[in-house]
Amino acid sequence: TPPYPSQVVLGISSVLPADNGSYWAMPDNGFGTKDNSVDFLLRLYRFTPHWETARGGAGTVDVGRFISLRDPDHKVPFPIVNDDTADRLLTGGDFDVESATRMPDGSMWIGDEFGPFLLHFDRTGKLLQAPVAHPTLKAPQSPNLAAGEAPTVQGSRGYEALASSPDGRYLYPAAEGGLPGDDNRFRRYIHEFDTRANRYTGRTWQYRTDGEDYRIADMQSLDANRAILIEREDDEGPAATFKRVYLIDRRHVDADGFLVKTEVADLLNLRNPALIGSHDPAGGYGLGNPFKFPLQSVEALLPLPGNRILVMQDNNFPDSTGRVPGKTDATEMITIGLRKVGNGSTQD
Repeated sequence: TPPYPSQVVLGISSVLPADNGSYWAMPDNGFGTKDNSVDFLLRLYRFTPHWETARGGAGTVDVGRFISLRDPDHKVPFPIVNDDTADRLLTGGDFDVESATRMPDGSMWIGDEFGPFLLHFDRTGKLLQAPVAHPTLKAPQSPNLAAGEAPTVQGSRGYEALASSPDGRYLYPAAEGGLPGDDNRFRRYIHEFDTRANRYTGRTWQYRTDGEDYRIADMQSLDANRAILIEREDDEGPAATFKRVYLIDRRHVDADGFLVKTEVADLLNLRNPALIGSHDPAGGYGLGNPFKFPLQSVEALLPLPGNRILVMQDNNFPDSTGRVPGKTDATEMITIGLRKVGNGSTQD
C-alpha cells in the first residue's frame, strides 16, 4: 500500500526487443490519472525473463536498468511537472505513454493518450522534437483543448496501439476506443503518419471490433502491410470472455470498408499440454490445459522469431485481481507458438 519506498514497476503497456534475450518493457503513466501520477517517472525497464518451458525453468523475470524519458532541450511547448529542472524528467502528469515502436536508427516513437500525441525519443530516452498532435483528435486532457471545446477522443482511449513500417517511414497509431458521436460503436480507426514529412497523411483504416466496448490494446507490424493486434474487453478472472490476437492486412478490406481480420490466438484458450505455469500462483484461475490469460488489461504484444509472439499485461497496480481473486496481479509474460504467422495463423 502507498506510500511506496521507491517507484513501483507496474502497468506494462508496451514491449520492445533488446538484446541477449531481454526486452524493454514500458509502464504507462503510473496510477491512471494526471493528478495521481505527477511523481511517477516515465521509463522503459530492461526485463530479462527466465522462462518456464516444457523442460522446466524458473518462470521469473529480472528487472535491470532503465531508460528515463526526458526533455532537457525544452521540446515540449507547454508546462510539465519538472519544468524548472535540468533533466526535465517526464512524468505521468505530463503524458500517458501506452505504445511504442522502434525505428531502424534505434530511436523510438511512443504513443500517448493525453493528447493524443506521438512522441519521438532517441535511444537514450531524450525527446527529439515537440509532441505531434493529430489534426482533429483531442482527448479531455489535451493541452490543445480550448475552453468549452468538446473532446474528439474519449478519456483513456488514445493511442494504445502504435505500429511502424519496417523501414520506419510510416507510423500506424490506433485509438483504443470508438470516437464520440460515431453511430457505429464497433468502429475503430487506424491512422497513418509520415515520419519523413512529420505529418499525418490523411489515410485511415476502419477496424470492426467484436463488441461495442472492445478495445484495440496493442499492434505490431509483421511487414509493410500486415500487422497483428490485441482486441479485448475490460473484464478479468472468470468474468473475462474476450482476449484475442488478430492478423490484419491493410490491403484487404471487406464490402463495408472494414479491415479483414483473422484470429491468431485466443488468449483465453491456449493449448498447454505440458502444463507450463500450472502451479504458480497457487489457486490461480486459468492455469493448466487450456491455459487462460484472463487478466484485465492485456496491452503488450511483440512478434518473435520462430512463429512466436510475446504477450504481457498492464496489471493496473494495485487494482487488478484477475489471476487470484482478491490478490493484486503480478506482471505476467508469456510466449505463444503459432503454426505460422501470416496466412490464417492459429495458436499451436
